[in-house]
Amino acid sequence: MRTSRLLTAALATGTTAACLTACSGTATPADPAATGKIAIHAADTSCTAAASTAPAGTAVFAISNEGSKVTEFYVYAEGDRVLGEVENILPGVTRDLHVELPAGAYQLTCKPGMVGAGVRTALHVTGSSAPLTADAALAEAAASYQRYVTTESAGLQQKTKEFTDAVKAGDLAKAKALYPVARTYWERIEPIASSFGDLDPKVDGRADTIEPGAEFTGFHRLEKDLWQTGDISDSGPIADRLTTDIAEIAARSTAVRLSPLALANGAKSLLDEIATGKITGEEDRYSHTDLWDFAANIEGSKAAIAALRPVLQQRSPDLIAQVDAGFATVDAALAKHRAGDGYRLHTELSKADLKELSDVINALAEPVSRVAAAITRQ
Repeated sequence: MRTSRLLTAALATGTTAACLTACSGTATPADPAATGKIAIHAADTSCTAAASTAPAGTAVFAISNEGSKVTEFYVYAEGDRVLGEVENILPGVTRDLHVELPAGAYQLTCKPGMVGAGVRTALHVTGSSAPLTADAALAEAAASYQRYVTTESAGLQQKTKEFTDAVKAGDLAKAKALYPVARTYWERIEPIASSFGDLDPKVDGRADTIEPGAEFTGFHRLEKDLWQTGDISDSGPIADRLTTDIAEIAARSTAVRLSPLALANGAKSLLDEIATGKITGEEDRYSHTDLWDFAANIEGSKAAIAALRPVLQQRSPDLIAQVDAGFATVDAALAKHRAGDGYRLHTELSKADLKELSDVINALAEPVSRVAAAITRQ
């Protein structure tokens, strides 16, 4: 779930907070309008856009954090469905976001401190524009990734059901073994699965990130029961709810039609998930199985890039070579921590281990951050 990232824990690994964002940021001119971008001014109590209307098509937002808190930016469609996002924008940093927007009403949202519902401003998109999928190569990329999402969604349902059945049967050891496996499928397609704002907190929320008054449910509630209390005798209703919510997410994920930009942005956001969550150990704080999630995020990012590869090879061959080299470096660093069929626990990693992982992820994030612009280049 993309809320309240513990940056201080990342600092403890020896990685500077500036690098977590700046190393993967994009340079933006002083006047975004000069390049057709919509400037977003994010402060601690406000979120203002340079325009309240935009033509249909690809919108490029230049988000400048002018406040004192780390922030994140979302473009929401109806029902708080996430169409695009940028996380972990440090004070003084500007990041770009490319989003394909058909005509309609949207909410541009800044989240100072990366918590809560955020500060919102409306954007009305008018007119019509040929979708990016009118380009045959981009249409095939979207279709290829859609097939991947469908396959992973089916696996997510199956493995989650096996996990929740073990919980309901009171089989503590089996449930613990299945927990990181089930989450692997979630983490591979997290940009899509978590884009449904009504379901994401129920499935992937943590006790300190859910909205006031909301019930703590989902994977992390069961994780807490399994590892902290060791008592799952009353966890059956939570397990049943997780099974139901995952089935709904799987249905929505396979039904939604994806823009090619969703693939590019998703590849980057999965790396951000690692840099601002998994690397700190705050994601799976009870089980410490963060490296399973870490590896799955990398696999999901690779899948999105793989779908876009034919387009990138044609339009930006140098960029895809840099991305490939970055993935190879990350794979090599992660392979050092394999243990049997899985990975070492986060608590078994040294500060030097975590710094190495963080450094290679930040290095990879920089070229991946340029994919969205590259695929829209003719």
